[in-house]
Amino acid sequence: MPSLQRINPCLWFNDQAEEAARFYAGIFPNSSVDLITHYSDVGQEQHQRPPGSVMTVSFTLDGQPMLGLNGGPLFKFSPAVSLMVNCDTQAEIDHYWARLGEGGDPAAQQCGWLADRYGVSWQITPRLWEQFHNSANAAGAQRAMKALMGMKKLDIAQLQAAFDGAA
Repeated sequence: MPSLQRINPCLWFNDQAEEAARFYAGIFPNSSVDLITHYSDVGQEQHQRPPGSVMTVSFTLDGQPMLGLNGGPLFKFSPAVSLMVNCDTQAEIDHYWARLGEGGDPAAQQCGWLADRYGVSWQITPRLWEQFHNSANAAGAQRAMKALMGMKKLDIAQLQAAFDGAA
């Protein structure tokens, strides 16, 4: 299905694009694995992938079109690029943190960031963080930032208490 989005993320995997797409689609609502393409023997001198193996997986995460590419081990994921999940409630933060973190790297958990089992970095953040950060209450914003810096999984109630000066 062609995407109506102008810009779509493409995630380069070694050979786990289909597995990752199915994993992610099982976590987010409004998600699906849409189209899988396979390598042929054409261009094998460049791609060096077995003919018939999965080349790309077009998938949708909560309405956002994505592409997974099995390009081999040449490139690795880095926290320099992450996928941000804006959450309205603590239950949403807890859900995405737990599910995306399954089998991930515990050492990569900091300030709402985590690395999943495929090495993809995610930011699981409360939607109200932008309100704290951009508030005219500079002291409250600083307190909330200090609280955030001490957390792995973000806690909305603790961030609110810090912002309000009640922590």
